[in-house]
Amino acid sequence: MPMRLISSRNLLIFALAILLAGCGADAAPVVPTERPTQTPTLTLTPSMTPDADATATPTLTPAPRTATFGPTPTPLFGEPIVAQAVTLEATALNPNAPRIEFFTTDVSAAAPGSPVNLFWSSRNAIGANIYRLIDGERNQVYPVPPDGQITVQTRRADRGALEFLLTVTDGRLTAEQRLSIPIACPDTWFFQPAPDACPTAPAQETSIIEQPFERGRMLYVQSSNTVYALLNDGRAPAWIALPNRFDPAVHAESEPEFNPPAGYYQPLRILGFVWRGNDTVRNRLGLATSPEFSFSGFVQSAPDGSNTIVYASSADGTVLQLLPDGDVWQIITPP
Repeated sequence: MPMRLISSRNLLIFALAILLAGCGADAAPVVPTERPTQTPTLTLTPSMTPDADATATPTLTPAPRTATFGPTPTPLFGEPIVAQAVTLEATALNPNAPRIEFFTTDVSAAAPGSPVNLFWSSRNAIGANIYRLIDGERNQVYPVPPDGQITVQTRRADRGALEFLLTVTDGRLTAEQRLSIPIACPDTWFFQPAPDACPTAPAQETSIIEQPFERGRMLYVQSSNTVYALLNDGRAPAWIALPNRFDPAVHAESEPEFNPPAGYYQPLRILGFVWRGNDTVRNRLGLATSPEFSFSGFVQSAPDGSNTIVYASSADGTVLQLLPDGDVWQIITPP
């Protein structure tokens, strides 16, 4: 029989065909697509050893958040306040401490030898002193009340300025104040340009003997009866002052046995007596280069601290200046 001839395989195929037919004739067949092929991505890995032709590419480093160099930006509201270590010296204000209200005089300049009035006032003081200062040191003291006035007599030789110091005390604390009063110069110099200092006295007219030597000159000033040896050999002292001891009734005017070379002279009388009797003067000055000559000149001096500067006329119209202690002598040429 034919039905028996149908195998199980054929039966399975037939059943599958019936099932597919039941899905409908309009169903579109599904055609599977191929799996996409993954495209490999190349990743460049830097080589540890670059080629010889490779060019280094600079690496940008982000700027630090706080700048360490370069200009500092100007703040919007002015410069910032920078803290600094400042040592402050505390001063305790004691309203009960003694203090000086004023210390003054009634003249703008004092005349040497004239009286000077001093006025002062203080508070919280029970005693006071006024000191006259000489070269910055306390020389004279005037015990005075805490308030008042006093008249002080100046000296004829005072020059420069008068210096006073007022001190007041309450017995425990002390206050002080200085007062400087210029001294008006009462005298004029006998030559110009005049020194800045005020002369100690008016110019004194006197007889002068002068003689030039190989290495300096000698000068005799009658008003002081002094012989000056002014030396220009570059050694110290630069000048020497010696008292005149020549007595014409006792001493010879010259040394008869001494005959100087041609063009030179033996000093005579006052100058010669010093020259012959003082080895230092004779050896440092040498021989006289011309005879001595006498003339009428002027001598004047000026204070230099505790010392004195001497000015004397010279025969050639110049002025000789002798600084203290024999340090220097020089020639001042008037205009």
